[in-house]
Amino acid sequence: MSPRNSGKLRSAAHRGQAEGAIGWIVLSVLAVLIILPLGSVLLQIVSPGFFGNTEKADGMSLLFEVFEKPLWYKALGNSMSLGIWTTFFGTVFGAFLANFRVKWEFKTAKLLDIAAWILMIMPSFIIAQGWVYFASGNGIARSWLHWNNINSLVFSFPGLVFIMVLNKFPFAYVTIKAALEWKPERLSLAARMNGASPWEEWKTVQAPLCIPAYCSAAILIFMDTIGDFGLPAAISGVYRFPTLPYAIYTALYSSPIRLDMAGVLSFYLVLIIIAAMIVQYRIIGKKRYDFFDTGTVKAVPVRPAFGVGIILDFLGAFLAFITLFVPLGSTVVMSFSDSISVANFSFTLKNYEKVIVDSKELLNGLEHSLMIAFAAAIIGLVLGFFVSYVLNYSDFVLKRVIDVLSLVALAVPGVVLGIGYIFVWNQRWIESVGLKMYGTPRIIVLASVAAAIPGITRVLTGGMAKIPRPILFAARLSGAGLITRIR
Repeated sequence: MSPRNSGKLRSAAHRGQAEGAIGWIVLSVLAVLIILPLGSVLLQIVSPGFFGNTEKADGMSLLFEVFEKPLWYKALGNSMSLGIWTTFFGTVFGAFLANFRVKWEFKTAKLLDIAAWILMIMPSFIIAQGWVYFASGNGIARSWLHWNNINSLVFSFPGLVFIMVLNKFPFAYVTIKAALEWKPERLSLAARMNGASPWEEWKTVQAPLCIPAYCSAAILIFMDTIGDFGLPAAISGVYRFPTLPYAIYTALYSSPIRLDMAGVLSFYLVLIIIAAMIVQYRIIGKKRYDFFDTGTVKAVPVRPAFGVGIILDFLGAFLAFITLFVPLGSTVVMSFSDSISVANFSFTLKNYEKVIVDSKELLNGLEHSLMIAFAAAIIGLVLGFFVSYVLNYSDFVLKRVIDVLSLVALAVPGVVLGIGYIFVWNQRWIESVGLKMYGTPRIIVLASVAAAIPGITRVLTGGMAKIPRPILFAARLSGAGLITRIR
């Protein structure tokens, strides 16, 4: 090897260390955002009362009480059942829509995209509230549409799964759609030339290459489902269906407060996440899924035949209506009612008058929310990008730990993470060194970033998986620095 080429390799190896440095930085940031607050809550298992909780108990013995206490055991089983069924149907439904969206052009495609993104960012309790207004005994469906059986259908386990699927499928839709926007044209043409039908070509070429996207979508839906407090709790107000987040809530807001119980239940949530991650790794294995090369082309949707096009137009409009406009429309209707019962509906603007005119909290709250959301969005996007970059293109030895940490915050209920942030940042010695966070907007920004990282990371990871690492390695050999390769 010539000295010139040897120098290039040494220079490339030196620049390759930048990915390792990014890995350590990312791991450190995630440790502050997730490990410290969650660890402080889990510490209640082995050391109840460590943060001033007056209840004392043998923490380790609580680990096995989940199988003895009826509420805990039922909550664990309900969360697992709800998570598995919602993940299966949500992933299948989202993948079905994503494939149709990428392949076919129809008039309501943008409407479907907008509905999916709104559902992803909309707090689930708002969607749940709309469904309660629509399907309750004195709700819109029964009082105005005379659908007398809608109450028993929605407020049941199958009904809860149905609503959860309508609320969670956008995770699969957006993630899989991002992976399908580029396709390996050469492989597809080779399959068709060898007699493969469109279905066989999709099954043998496109679907296997999109396994990382399918797995990312499934695990996103699963963890968001088992960690969702708002939607199951709202539906459970009509019929009893306790979940782990609900059990954690009762532990935190019972008298006396049982932080040790909340820690144990949070521990089991983390174990469930780890089990789901192991299943994901087993499915993906060590195979390669990148296909971005000179034979890859951007997928361009085409207009189908007239009859199929009309069906797709109707399907897009119907899905946007049932997933978004039914729950939100029901909420809007109730906002103009002077009664909690639609059967006694009488139009009024007094509700808005009380909120907008009589109260000054709306504008203040809106200003604070926008400032926090903007800061969290910028920080979360930058951090999520580098997390995905490390997971896809780095040989960082602890990148599996980063992968797990990037998903943990999705399954842990916000109330648990919030308690952890109070434990960590409400310490006198922290204020003494000038790092006062508790009681300031900064702590809310940090918590918001931690909650947003899982979604950002999985969406970006699914898209990055199609770009092969040799392309970046070739760029390194050609003298491209880290910033150039990322750009």
